[in-house]
Amino acid sequence: MWLHFTFHQNPIGKGVVNEVGPYIKELGYKKALLVTDKFIEGSDILPKVLKPLNAEGIEYVIFSDVEPNPTCKNVTEGVTALEEHGCDFIISLGGGSPQDAASCISIIATNGGKPQDYEGLHKSAKKGLPVVAINTTAGTSAEITINYVITDEERKVKMVMVDKNSLALISVNDPELMLSKPKGLTAATGMDALTHAVEALVTPGAYNVTKKLSIGAIELIKEYLPRAVANGQDIEAREAMVNAIFLGSMSFNNAGLGYVHSMAHQLGAVYNLPHGVCCAMLLPVV
Repeated sequence: MWLHFTFHQNPIGKGVVNEVGPYIKELGYKKALLVTDKFIEGSDILPKVLKPLNAEGIEYVIFSDVEPNPTCKNVTEGVTALEEHGCDFIISLGGGSPQDAASCISIIATNGGKPQDYEGLHKSAKKGLPVVAINTTAGTSAEITINYVITDEERKVKMVMVDKNSLALISVNDPELMLSKPKGLTAATGMDALTHAVEALVTPGAYNVTKKLSIGAIELIKEYLPRAVANGQDIEAREAMVNAIFLGSMSFNNAGLGYVHSMAHQLGAVYNLPHGVCCAMLLPVV
């Protein structure tokens, strides 16, 4: 077993979003497809991300048509936008939905085909197009894992893809981008994070290192999620939740998850429910 990412590519903490522009410039990328959703596009979050890009002269095209449960249609349209505008990398901005959509766009950009081709374990042959994943919710950990989920709207099935070639080049977890999140979204994504940690703790694939990471995540979530829900401007609580999802992601990225996520994905696909809400309802199953 091995960890699927390295620490130096995952800046965490207040203000780290300002490092994005210089880092991209150093790597030599020129034009991004910025994958996000309508909420983020109309919020105060987007200007905070565009500022360091503009300062370094990095071009971008905004693709904001990602739905709460991203679909094959969203991915296909994103690939078309990327090709039409000649983008050489992707910036994903948001919670799990933009992150998952960007992962699939990245894989198809270099491997071809359609989203359904990549359902399952490690189906791609080539590394995906580089992704800079900027997270805005403390929940899914989609920005720092090798898992992504896309809804096949025709079959009403959430397809789970596990693919080392989809791992983001760099992930950014800045709690200052999470201060404006409403209570409901904070609670739902936090319950997703808690479910990750609990499932990774009890799954047959767990081992000593992943168990300690899971326990660390659970302890942080227990203390700080209620505070983050009660007061979204509590930066200490927001930063603690960022640390919790990082620990939890390292655990389940290597140990795996369980029945709760299997059931939650299908509830979300059939009834179009937020993933975190499904996890919260099903967590007692563990």
